[in-house]
Amino acid sequence: MSIGNSPEDERPFDTVPDGPSEGDRPSVGTALRRARIDAGLTIDDVSSATRVRIAIVRAIEADDFAPCGGAVYARGHIRTLARAVRLDPDRLLARFESEHGGRPAPTPAAPLFEAERIRPERRGPNWTAAMVAAIVAVVGFVGFTVVKGGDDGADKANLAEGAEPSASAPASAKPEKPAAPKPDPTDSAIAAAPQDKVTVKVSATDGRSWISAKDHSGRLLFDGLLKQGDSKTFQDNDRINLVLGDAGAIQLYVNGKKIEDDFRPGAVERLTYTKGDPQTG
Repeated sequence: MSIGNSPEDERPFDTVPDGPSEGDRPSVGTALRRARIDAGLTIDDVSSATRVRIAIVRAIEADDFAPCGGAVYARGHIRTLARAVRLDPDRLLARFESEHGGRPAPTPAAPLFEAERIRPERRGPNWTAAMVAAIVAVVGFVGFTVVKGGDDGADKANLAEGAEPSASAPASAKPEKPAAPKPDPTDSAIAAAPQDKVTVKVSATDGRSWISAKDHSGRLLFDGLLKQGDSKTFQDNDRINLVLGDAGAIQLYVNGKKIEDDFRPGAVERLTYTKGDPQTG
């Protein structure tokens, strides 16, 4: 409680008899002040409980609502203070409306309807612009035809006089040379395999096959699936070791020569080739 601000010091000297008339009914500020004093509360207590500043509480109890910043804020403060001192907020607000000219007039709805009315309407196709574009296109086409026709007439006149056609005439297309056939593996670099090395080419001609290739030291050169149409070439100074997963799908070329072994489809073959003539180990 604040010093010098006890509820007993703020109690009014006069009392209103029961059943006051409309003119004798206390104002909003007076009713709030009396209820606060009857509840044993000071202005500081009400301010702390409602978060309404002390200056605004004092002004409202004096029926001065200007510090509230407007009627809307004043109504909110009145409702809050009434609940704090246990008064009916609706009755106080009704009293406030009667004393201060009632609620503000509602905003007229004309601007809303006006804004809705001036909203741009959806327009149809611009046929005028389309017609203009079509006319321009037709004029351009006619002009191009006239110019082209003049050029053709000049060319025909030159031909009639025995002149050679202008260089602008398109030249006859030259026949394309047929693509050279791909050389057979025996005619390619396989046939020119060096004599001091062993060269093995593996081609999956009839299907796919899993193959593995190692050099003379056991180093793995390839281990994987060879798809139909693919081929691999391996070379070593001494020896190539092969494992064919489906030997029937494989065609071998060793040191430039085709191996004519009759491998069965699905058969697994382990082969070794060295320098010189093809020979299996």
